[in-house]
Amino acid sequence: MVRLTPALTLGARSLRTRPAPRLRQFGTSAPKSKENASFKSQLYESTQQRLKRERAEQEKFAQLQTQSPAGRNAALIFALVFFSTGAYYLGSLKPAALPSASTTPLSDVDPLKHNVSQSNLQAAWADFVAILGADHVSTAAGDLESHSGSDWSSYSAKADEKPFLILYPSTTEEVSQIMKVCHQRVIPVTPYSGGTSLEGHFASTRGGVCIDFRRMDKILQLHKRDLDVVVQPALGWEELNEVIGQDGLFFPPDPGPGAMIGGMVGTGCSGTNAYRYGTMREWVLSLTVVLADGTVIKTRQRPRKSSAGYDLTKLFIGSEGTLGLVTEATLKLTVKPQSQNVAVASFGTISNAAECVTNVVEAGIPVAGVEILDDIQMKCINASKTTSRQWKESPTLFFKFTGTQAAVKEQISMVQKIVSGTSGKSFEFARGEEEMTELWSARKQALWSVMAMKRTPDDHVWTTDVAVPMSKLPDIMEATKDDMTKNGLLAGICGHVGDGNFHAIILFNENEKKKAEGVVHRMVKRAVEMEGTVTGEHGVGLVKRDYLEHELGESTVDAMRRLKLALDPLRLLNCDKVVRTEQPAAGEVKEW
Repeated sequence: MVRLTPALTLGARSLRTRPAPRLRQFGTSAPKSKENASFKSQLYESTQQRLKRERAEQEKFAQLQTQSPAGRNAALIFALVFFSTGAYYLGSLKPAALPSASTTPLSDVDPLKHNVSQSNLQAAWADFVAILGADHVSTAAGDLESHSGSDWSSYSAKADEKPFLILYPSTTEEVSQIMKVCHQRVIPVTPYSGGTSLEGHFASTRGGVCIDFRRMDKILQLHKRDLDVVVQPALGWEELNEVIGQDGLFFPPDPGPGAMIGGMVGTGCSGTNAYRYGTMREWVLSLTVVLADGTVIKTRQRPRKSSAGYDLTKLFIGSEGTLGLVTEATLKLTVKPQSQNVAVASFGTISNAAECVTNVVEAGIPVAGVEILDDIQMKCINASKTTSRQWKESPTLFFKFTGTQAAVKEQISMVQKIVSGTSGKSFEFARGEEEMTELWSARKQALWSVMAMKRTPDDHVWTTDVAVPMSKLPDIMEATKDDMTKNGLLAGICGHVGDGNFHAIILFNENEKKKAEGVVHRMVKRAVEMEGTVTGEHGVGLVKRDYLEHELGESTVDAMRRLKLALDPLRLLNCDKVVRTEQPAAGEVKEW
């Protein structure tokens, strides 16, 4: 605004004190100029407004001058606090700097901040019903109990480790919508397919929700000429082989009965055919995965080979549902063998049996599988009557042969000679389909036969596995067996010894729990010290996670943790499995 000069101000005041007399107008006289009248009016109004503002500022200044120093200080402090608070708030809106390290030590991870309050979970229930329908959202006590653990798991779930509800989606899109709700509401999620896992893989340690894939059990596409198939996660490997077998095709990985493709991908399992055909990792071409925030990705196309970018397929195999939820898998197939057979050989000691396996491997005989059961395991099979025949109660090898008829006969002959040269007590091979099924039945009944030996309903079964280089196998099996015997435990040894992987199946009650824990701990420690692995095919779950640092090194586990946090920053997926993302409680980690 333009300032008025003192003269003009004085003139304005004169106008105010001596108003001009009203002019009389006559009809014949010309009116006064409108421009002059408008200018005077504007000048008057402008001067009045300026004078009012000046007086107000003078009064405010006078009040400030008369105010006490304490009052002025209080006002100043208030202003400082107000503006500082505002600045802090605005600063907090700025995103935190990205981490600059390549790994994430456990000490750098913030505490979990899930929202499992009843109000949040109940509100989520309404969201899930809108997605799936009320029939596919369960809060029944029996469902919650059955999805919390199993009698054959080596992990005993705690009383509070139960999901709030069970969800049964049928499509990838439904799984994606579920994860979007859980991500928005910060609700932890536990995936579930066959429920045959052994190391606590589906324990709901943080509550939340459980996604059961049982409705996603279909073969989506079968490409016979390309030897691959697209399936959903709740399809069992046995059902898959029944269907594709009609076209002369075969899917080799064969873990325990009841295992489903989703869990097999999650644990990177193998089975009795691993020696000849490899593990699950070799038979998965591509995966469709729902990430923690509901994003859907496909890791690859269908060709047998590709060098396009990072191998995300292998990243998710063995991740146990901690990085994403598998909703489709494209699997490689092979041609069904023209001929197959089974042979059984017994030995005086488990060391002799293990030595025989080493000799077979070194001879380069392409057997399809080599399995071992020790004398205790054979006694359990006889006592439980889980098979149709009586067996020699001594360490026993089970051989599986596949190929042409001539090749199978040649393999049997070569193995028989090696058995004789390593103190074998007997050798028997099948002479028909029925005998072959009967001879192989003992291997498949190993776990169930030990469970059948429970002395009371409170007895538990601990099934665990390790793997070592082939040359170390006899030593670790003998040492583990001696350890079991010294501790007075009813325990058997079995396994896929053709690739250095063996299992211990231990029966124990609450009074024997510490002894069983000690035997397993020492078995794992021996494997690591022999440059082996803490798990050959069962996976890590909850039971083996604290052994990973001893096998792989602290930095390697920290790198795994970084991957977990990158793909699941809110730590919603299958909490606490594989790698810790929260500090352990006192005494929770065993001394090495």
